[in-house]
Amino acid sequence: MVGLGPCPFAAMMLSDAGAEVIRIHPLAARAEIPLMDTEFDVLARGRRSIAIDLKRPEGVALLLDLAEQADGLMEGFRPGVMERLGLGPEECHARNPRLVYGRMTGWGQDGPLAATAGHDLTYIALSGVLGALGPADRPPAVPLNLIGDFGGGGMMLAFGMVAALLQARATGRGQVVDAAMTEGASLLAAMIWGFRAGGAWQDGRQANLLDGGAWFYGTYECSDGRFLAVAPIEGRFARTFLERLGPGATELRQGPPADWPAQRARLARILRTRPRDEWVALFEGTDACVAPVLDWSEAPDHPQARARESFVRVGGVTQPAPAPRFSGSPGPRPSPPARPGADTAEILARWGVDGSPAAAAGAIPTG
Repeated sequence: MVGLGPCPFAAMMLSDAGAEVIRIHPLAARAEIPLMDTEFDVLARGRRSIAIDLKRPEGVALLLDLAEQADGLMEGFRPGVMERLGLGPEECHARNPRLVYGRMTGWGQDGPLAATAGHDLTYIALSGVLGALGPADRPPAVPLNLIGDFGGGGMMLAFGMVAALLQARATGRGQVVDAAMTEGASLLAAMIWGFRAGGAWQDGRQANLLDGGAWFYGTYECSDGRFLAVAPIEGRFARTFLERLGPGATELRQGPPADWPAQRARLARILRTRPRDEWVALFEGTDACVAPVLDWSEAPDHPQARARESFVRVGGVTQPAPAPRFSGSPGPRPSPPARPGADTAEILARWGVDGSPAAAAGAIPTG
C-alpha cells in the first residue's frame, strides 16, 4: 500500500533483493507530497504500480482478489484504517490463509499511543535512543530520520516479512507482522542496554565510549572547516594513530573517562592545524581508523565507493546501490519509479484477475 518512509523502504529492500513487489496506488487524488511518484522518489524504485479506488466496493474486491494470490501484503496506515476499508488481516486471511500481512506503525497496533500521530523523532524519543545522542551541553541531536523510519521501521519490517514468509512456506499458515518504529529503534540499541545493565554505560550524553565522550571515538574539525572521524578504540590502532599524529600527541593516552574531556580538547587543537585531506593522506594505508567525513556530493566519488559501485544512477538520479549483495542470486538493477497506475492492465492480465467490474464502476483506469 503506497505510503511514506518506512513501508516503502521495506518494499524497496525486498524489491532490490529480487522480489516482485507491486505498489497499490489509491485512485483518488492525494494531497501533494513533494517529489512523490517522480524520478526522485528513490524509495519507489524497482516496482510497478496498480491504481485502485478503495472507496468503492469493487476496488476492495479487486484488491482481495490480488491478495488471494500474493505471498504478502504491507501497509503503513494507523491501526484500524485497513479494517475500515474491509481489507484487514481477517478479510485477507479468509481469502488466503498463507498470506503474510505486514503492518508498519510508530507505536504498534495497540497500547495507549497506538492511534496517536507521530514521526520518527517522537518514536525514537520514547525508545531511549534519542536521549543518548549529541553533545552533553546541548539538546539531543536530531539523527535525520534514519533510526526510527528506516533502521527501526522499514528494515525491521522487511526482516519480519522474510521470516514470516519462510514460516508460511513451511507451514502453509500466514500471520501478521506488527512492526513498530519505537520498538525497532530500541532493538537497534540492544548492545547499549547490555552495557548499561553491566555498569559499562552511563546515563547522559557524551559520557561513554561510543557517544563522543572518548577522545578516540569522535569527530573533529580541521583547519579548512571540514571534519575527520577518529575511531582507534583498540590499543594497537590507537598506537598507530598516535605515531602518525606526531610529537604533538605525546600527552594523549587512553586513560580513564575523567581524563577524556581534556584529551579530547588537546586532540581538537592538533587536528585544527591542517586541512582534512592532508590528515587523510597522512593516515592513508594504516589501521589508525581515521576517515574523512564526506558530504553528499563527495560520498559517491570516494575510491572505495567507486571500486564497489556502491552508488548507481537510476533514471538519471544518483542513489545508493542495493545492499547487501548476493553471490549466487544478485538482484536486478533498480528501475525508475513507475507512474501511479501505469501497470494496472498488465498486472491484472498477468495475475489472471478480472478487473472489469471495478473498471465499469470507475475504480481503475481503463486506458
